[in-house]
Amino acid sequence: MPSLSLEILLLVHLMQQWYDLSDPAMEDALIEVPTMRRFAGIDLISDRIPDETTIMAFRHLLEKQHLGEQIFEAGKTHLKANGVGMNQGTIIVATLIAAHSSSLAEAAGRAWRSH
Repeated sequence: MPSLSLEILLLVHLMQQWYDLSDPAMEDALIEVPTMRRFAGIDLISDRIPDETTIMAFRHLLEKQHLGEQIFEAGKTHLKANGVGMNQGTIIVATLIAAHSSSLAEAAGRAWRSH
């Protein structure tokens, strides 16, 4: 199985900082969110997804060398120069479920009566 490139690890690190994700959450996001894999340049057929231990080890390496903040700022500067802004954020995952309209009307009626 091919090893992970420095480019992939750097892009994963940037996303982890942008979205304020823990190491396990970053691994989960790479598994579950195709756009994150695409941004990092990860191809599910030929590349492996970095696991939380690899993500943590890379983050610790950057922290030990005091490079994490420098990389984050350089990334923001590059994006700004290209007309894009980025700050740290949070991913919110919501799941929509189907419900019969009568269930919705009942729930709305209960909510209305409770106020």
